[in-house]
Amino acid sequence: MRCARGWYWRLGCVLLVTVFISGCPKKTPPPSEVGGPGGGLGPGERGETNLPPPGDTTREHIEHGPGEEGGPLQDIHFAYDSFELSSEARETLRTNSDWLRNNSQAKIEIEGHCDDRGTAEYNLALGAKRAKAARDYLASLGISPERLSTISYGEELPSCREETESCWEQNRRAHFQLLTR
Repeated sequence: MRCARGWYWRLGCVLLVTVFISGCPKKTPPPSEVGGPGGGLGPGERGETNLPPPGDTTREHIEHGPGEEGGPLQDIHFAYDSFELSSEARETLRTNSDWLRNNSQAKIEIEGHCDDRGTAEYNLALGAKRAKAARDYLASLGISPERLSTISYGEELPSCREETESCWEQNRRAHFQLLTR
């Protein structure tokens, strides 16, 4: 009886040491459907739409100016510390919705931006609320929400860098980035 117990004890220790030394095999992630290792797309390829990452065109727009005079969709601006749409912003959104109705395949990303006053976290949240307010109003005008995505950049991509009220007014905006025509 003692011999049998010792045998089980030794076998258990050997198995435990073997498992400990060998470790668990690492799981390999599944291949990406959009790119990356094993995804089938080479470096720099983004699939069928060839869209830039969000914000790339915005940075270019801010640094080099718009390609077209303001592009097909116009920005809207907000009051300090607010995400409420002014009557002027609503009128601009109605104009933008007319263009979107005439270009039914177009998809846009609505970027929420803030001036640099306030914490980064607060400005990201406020930028998200501004983008959502614009999206919700466009949806209320009959634009399909599936064509509208939102992102917040907070204070990270200012259109003006001066520490003046007129500059801060320019930065408190929702920018409409055309993703597909």
